[in-house]
Amino acid sequence: MAFEPPQRLVRALAETAPDGDDWLERLPGLAQQAVARAGLTVERVQVPGGRSSLVVLVRTAQGTPAVLKLAPPRARPESERAALAHWGGRGAVQLLEGDTGAGALLLERLHPDVSVRSLPEARALLEAAGTLRRLWVAPPPEHSFETVEERTGRQARAMRADAQADPELAPLVDAALAAREDLLAAPPEHLLLHGTFRQSKVLSGDRMPWLAVGPDPVVGEMAFDLARLVRDRVEDLIASPSGAAITRRRVKRLAESLEVDRERLRGWTLFRAVESGVRARRVGRPKDSELLLEFATWL
Repeated sequence: MAFEPPQRLVRALAETAPDGDDWLERLPGLAQQAVARAGLTVERVQVPGGRSSLVVLVRTAQGTPAVLKLAPPRARPESERAALAHWGGRGAVQLLEGDTGAGALLLERLHPDVSVRSLPEARALLEAAGTLRRLWVAPPPEHSFETVEERTGRQARAMRADAQADPELAPLVDAALAAREDLLAAPPEHLLLHGTFRQSKVLSGDRMPWLAVGPDPVVGEMAFDLARLVRDRVEDLIASPSGAAITRRRVKRLAESLEVDRERLRGWTLFRAVESGVRARRVGRPKDSELLLEFATWL
């Protein structure tokens, strides 16, 4: 069959593609190779799919429903493979055995149309937080995962450059960078984190009610991972006349339920919201940028 990448994936990868990158053009051939190597039977490409990878619903040679995921090198699929192997299905989708080659992962089949985000907000936050807690474990010895300091260092350099080019961004960027510097001075723990956790990354499963998918693993403190969850459903928060108060209550509730320092959670939430907002403006998504930067002012 033709492995045509969904338009959502094409648009998202176009925002981050380096000059000369031809991964999308090579993707149909890469998918065919992975399917052949693992002896898979293809059902269909998942649409609309994700923003960083092609997801194909398949069956193994034994007839087991599974998912084949292919991602470009800049999405760090081998880092995802290592994290999923380390978690071993605890709180996260199970990595299945199978020779799919570099950049391709064979995963257990979940229910892609049923995420925690489909639940009422209070229940969704509870289930998402419970799933996240199971992922926070010590990283394997001599791991090669990126650290929070390394990842946010790259992001901080890009944010400074954007603020220099657009002085309107400077106050929020300065506040976010100052928060990062304070937070990195004395991190309370170094655990393996999901890295890009949010409600839509928690899907319904058969083995367990809810399992996390799509990690971009990083090693650092719990508050960094939890920070992205604070701004879930940001569109609803911005539309609400009490959005700022709801956000502050959410920070308090999540910090208390997962035993995370509230001020550290607030600081990382500020940094990650500003970073995402500045990046959205950089790649031509002004509406998303406006929402995120307004949210950041509440912190």
